[in-house]
Amino acid sequence: MKKLSILFMIALLGMVSTAFADIQDPAQWSLSVNNKNYTVGDEVTLSFNATIQNGWYLYSSDFDPELGPMVTTFTFKPNDTYELVGGIKPINPKKHYDDLWEGEYTFFKQQGEFQQKVKILKTNPQIAVTIEYQTCSDESGQCIPFDKDFDFNEVLGSKAQVAKTTPAKREKVSTKVAGEGDENTTLWGFAVLAFLAGLAALLTPCVFPMIPMTVTFFTKGGSDRSNGIKKALLYGFSIIAIYTLAGTVVAVFMGPEFANFLATHWAPNLFFFVVFVIFALSFLGLFEIVMPSWLVNKSTENEDKGGLAGIFFMAFTLVLVSFSCTGPIVGSILVASAGGAILKPIVGMFAFSLAFAIPFTLFAIFPSWLNGLPKSGGWLNNVKVVLGFLELALGLKFLSIVDQTYHLGILDREVYLAFWIVIFFMIGLYFLGKISLPHDSPTDGKVSVPKMVLAILTFTFVVYMIPGMWGAPLKPLAGYLPPRTTQDFNLDEPMIVGGGNAAMGNVLDRPAKYSEFLHLPHNLKGYFDMDEALEASKKLNKPIFVDFTGHGCVNCREMEERVWSDPKVLEILRRDYVILALYVDDKTELPEADWYTSTYDNKVKKTIGKQNADLQIRKYNNNAQPFYLLLDSDGELMVQPKAYDLNVNNFVEFLQKGVDAYNGQ
Repeated sequence: MKKLSILFMIALLGMVSTAFADIQDPAQWSLSVNNKNYTVGDEVTLSFNATIQNGWYLYSSDFDPELGPMVTTFTFKPNDTYELVGGIKPINPKKHYDDLWEGEYTFFKQQGEFQQKVKILKTNPQIAVTIEYQTCSDESGQCIPFDKDFDFNEVLGSKAQVAKTTPAKREKVSTKVAGEGDENTTLWGFAVLAFLAGLAALLTPCVFPMIPMTVTFFTKGGSDRSNGIKKALLYGFSIIAIYTLAGTVVAVFMGPEFANFLATHWAPNLFFFVVFVIFALSFLGLFEIVMPSWLVNKSTENEDKGGLAGIFFMAFTLVLVSFSCTGPIVGSILVASAGGAILKPIVGMFAFSLAFAIPFTLFAIFPSWLNGLPKSGGWLNNVKVVLGFLELALGLKFLSIVDQTYHLGILDREVYLAFWIVIFFMIGLYFLGKISLPHDSPTDGKVSVPKMVLAILTFTFVVYMIPGMWGAPLKPLAGYLPPRTTQDFNLDEPMIVGGGNAAMGNVLDRPAKYSEFLHLPHNLKGYFDMDEALEASKKLNKPIFVDFTGHGCVNCREMEERVWSDPKVLEILRRDYVILALYVDDKTELPEADWYTSTYDNKVKKTIGKQNADLQIRKYNNNAQPFYLLLDSDGELMVQPKAYDLNVNNFVEFLQKGVDAYNGQ
């Protein structure tokens, strides 16, 4: 089941790449201006005209940035002789929905045109432009990226000039054009994709803790099956309404950073932790969670409205908590909406929440059936107690995110594991009747066969976790546990004889920036700053492996424990790459001299995490983690980026492609 979600989460990215033996130039460009008789203060329109060879097409500049094809970009060299008016505008491009990219892009065939308005501020304006774009072949599917430099000085004074072509040093994914897309088809396809994303999100670790909370909450209801079903349906509708509304508001007004805030900031995570602890203590019998008296009295005025506030609260809590793991999945919707796409994120978030709500509605209905069974009281309280223990264990994940993100060092891996070992050991004792809690029914001291089996399974799990105190990887738990780099004593990863990565030539002979609080797994050595990694790449003549990661990223920990740990992967990383880990959720504030205002959202980026997240969105049109890039020594992308994929062979192939591309093979 896990692999189904993994396969879905990488469906937006492909791994097919092509290299060319001969330099080809399918597009020829010319420049023109609408008014040569301008004066200072006038606005003029600059036109970029492309003549494209038959059988080739040119990607435009206005499709969704999260797609894989290379968007055509125009970079104007700023000076005081002119200023831009608005942005670049493609003139009547064609549209197409492509199954490979699972989204709509725009393109030109035979002829293409882009326009940019500028205001002339001085005589003899100096307007220099660089275009980065990609042309692809209908027949072979081959794609070629280019950089072209333009100079409008002669065009503004006399005639159009043809630009000089420079092939880019990048390898891009190939695709084919199958015809123009239809807007309704695009929305339907996007809705289906979002629905599948909702199903995949159910398999993420942050969602599972809500299942026992949901079951327990609705078990407290009466035995009226009809009323239970109505409440469960209301619960499902509340999830859909809240998720759609919250996701759309975040998408339109707050952008993708807000999802990252919910997943990594101390305030929401500490709130989630407290909520889990409160529910756990209630399930264990310390107290009962009841609505405030004034709310209860008001509810009794209308019997049909009883308990609505509690149901809504459960749905709201589920939506908030799910952001911790589903943020990367819905990230593409949030990025798309930032460009002004309103209907698309609404449709996408509705479809996503619909798939997300259906199973939880069934979980809510199921307790009403349980309450109708004979002799439900005793064993049902046992279920609540076990779920209470589980809530304590699962709630630690949110506290761990706060600890990791802010480098507090109070809940390192061995401390976290110690809590889990004790909690699950107590669950095993409870199954054997060695522990009795306030609301338990009296027993005759005998242990039933089902409880004995559950006790055996629980104690087996405890024994399995114990080696983790000394560094055992515990791969099935990688998404829940803090990284092994937080562990003080690790027998599983001894230091590499002869100086580790430094001896293999993977790092410069000095400590890496931020290495006092940021670390790589498996005793790997590398960098946490792009400039340092580029410097090392040039001096050591090795490509750069970039890992966009996060302290609170569950899938990042799974990749590190399940894929990076493979000897074949570790060998290539240590031998052939300069490793760069860019944490997008680190809260360390940088010196004021390093702050900057992002061109993406016009917000000041003050921390390591915000600057890394901004880099990922601006330059690579992606905000999901983990996200992997292979760069050359100039920081140019060599191989199509790779997302979350728990397949060692695919990852080895990805890394080897980068080595081959860097060496010119």
